Amino acid sequence: MATSLGANTYNRQNWEDAICARPFTVFRWCPGTRMRFKKTEVCQTCSKMKNVCQTCLLDLEYGLPIQVRDTGLDIKDDVPKSDVNKEYYTQNAEREIGNSDGTRPVGLLGKAPSSSEMLLKLARTTPYYKRNRPHICSFWVKGECKRGEECPYRHEKPTDPDDPLADQNIKDRYYGINDPVADKLLKRASTMPRLDTPEDKTITTLYVGGMGDTISDAELRNHFYQFGEIRTTTIVQRQQCAFIQFATRQAAELAAEKSFNKLIINGRRLTVKWGRSQAARGKEAIQDGVSEMGTRLDPVPGLPGALPPPPALEEDAPTNYFNLDPGTSPNVMNISLPPPPGINPPPPGFGAPMFHMGSMGPPPPMGMRPPGHIHYPSQDPQRMGAHAARHGD
Repeated sequence: MATSLGANTYNRQNWEDAICARPFTVFRWCPGTRMRFKKTEVCQTCSKMKNVCQTCLLDLEYGLPIQVRDTGLDIKDDVPKSDVNKEYYTQNAEREIGNSDGTRPVGLLGKAPSSSEMLLKLARTTPYYKRNRPHICSFWVKGECKRGEECPYRHEKPTDPDDPLADQNIKDRYYGINDPVADKLLKRASTMPRLDTPEDKTITTLYVGGMGDTISDAELRNHFYQFGEIRTTTIVQRQQCAFIQFATRQAAELAAEKSFNKLIINGRRLTVKWGRSQAARGKEAIQDGVSEMGTRLDPVPGLPGALPPPPALEEDAPTNYFNLDPGTSPNVMNISLPPPPGINPPPPGFGAPMFHMGSMGPPPPMGMRPPGHIHYPSQDPQRMGAHAARHGD
């Protein structure tokens, strides 16, 4: 039966966009209820060349995209994209696969290092079932879906159209270029915590934290002895930590690299960090009030606080005794000294001597001032009998 022109165009477009042009059996199945149908995308030879799954095109060992895997292993496997060159490349790879036992990948991937620190951190070890969910129903988004519960697609609002994950191409995933999922994972790897090696070559001690009360000295030695000779092992039960000192710097670096974010003893995940030099630990202890073992020192009660700053020298002391504004004119200021505390002020007309703040400059010290007018109580005109005494005279 002849097909329409539109169907031919659609089939030809799908064939041209296919990753693998070699003949192979395509399997199609549904992984579960309310899941979308999946099918094989490449032949066995193409999947073995990249060591990926025939359906999801993720690495079989780490469960990561090819772009992330090649970046972690520092390899660049340029598979030809033209039909003639790709067929020649595939035939050579198929011959190499036939001569091997089939348990290891071929090509540059087979010559790459066995593992990578970044890949071990990003590796997915549990099933990811969200990958099998159906796509979003475009008719439901427009409000035109009439299938209801029988619709095999999801009736959910789409994510942000500007989200890079919304535009994925399975062909780019196979060739390891422009994969938005790989870019997201690589950005996550760049922000993951890492253990920097100290510049001081004399540091050969590792700090192990979060031990609890169940981890013994023998269990620590059983883990760290494989990296080199251990000089001392110190456990601080109060802080639930330990200090492992190696005999050589090379052994300490190897232990730090293999144990950072990966050390689990008795079901507890332990923290591994580099120790600090004696000079740096002493300075920080003085500044922060912390002992060498990490305990904070409480202040001793009763001790005086910080001493006040020393007074200024006499020659440096200012001569402005009355805190006057330097911009104030000295010819318009008359100041009367207040009486000492505990003594009543004098009556009107018998005030204290006035000092004129003019060209005379500041007043002399108290011991060098000339005596002013002395007031006697018998001279008070308001006292009792003062009027009669005046007329008696």
